[in-house]
Amino acid sequence: MNPADLRLTDAQGVSNLKFALWWMPQSRRQDALLFYRFCRTIDDIADEEGHSTAEKESLLSKWLEAVETGLPADLSRLVERHGIERRLLAEIINGCATDITPRPFQTFADLEAYCWKVACAVGLISVRIFGCVDPLSDRCAEHLGHALQLTNILRDIGEDARRGRVYIPLEDLARHGVDASQVLALTPGDGFSAVLSELAARARARFAAAQFPPRDFHAMLPARIMRSIYEKTLSRIEVAGFPVLHQRTSLGSLEKLACAALTCLARH
Repeated sequence: MNPADLRLTDAQGVSNLKFALWWMPQSRRQDALLFYRFCRTIDDIADEEGHSTAEKESLLSKWLEAVETGLPADLSRLVERHGIERRLLAEIINGCATDITPRPFQTFADLEAYCWKVACAVGLISVRIFGCVDPLSDRCAEHLGHALQLTNILRDIGEDARRGRVYIPLEDLARHGVDASQVLALTPGDGFSAVLSELAARARARFAAAQFPPRDFHAMLPARIMRSIYEKTLSRIEVAGFPVLHQRTSLGSLEKLACAALTCLARH
């Protein structure tokens, strides 16, 4: 396959991750933004409504093949420059591929395996690009990846349900007397509040476990900004009583700027 046949998304708009990357030193920012475009490209393929399941699977298969046989030149140089493990790129692709025809997660361990692919693998590549040198930064990236993804899942429950997706494990729903079909219909029973509180607590535990090593404290600035934004988002969801079925909670531009400014001023 010719690597030139694969195209990266232009990635218009400003996501939380892209916002955080803009606070990096210029010398590393362009590489981080290139990797961000790769992640957005893979994610967009899985979520694109204008293509059939077969078309999406075919395109992701081509990307998966390219990881081993030849990525586009700019991505290939990025991988070599930072010593990025190609298996991590493959994990991201495989994780997003499961979103093409989503199947319910039976257990929380199943959900964690998904989070590792679509979020933790992203974090492990990012710490290479950030220039981190402490091995403990990898562990921090994994905990933070889980925390961010669990917060995303909590925030987007209603939006995902309207697209036929339920990411909350079936065993967690059943434990509180809730059925996945009720979530899809946006009409879960009283036990759903306990489900949401439990999911939030799991995200909180992962945030608490994500400790930034002093040697890499400054290099991890984008990750620390992401943590600040997502922890504030999680708090807002909790304070509002988990209105996630009918509302997508997010921070405004000034609030994100405040999070970034305070994070920049923080000392380890």
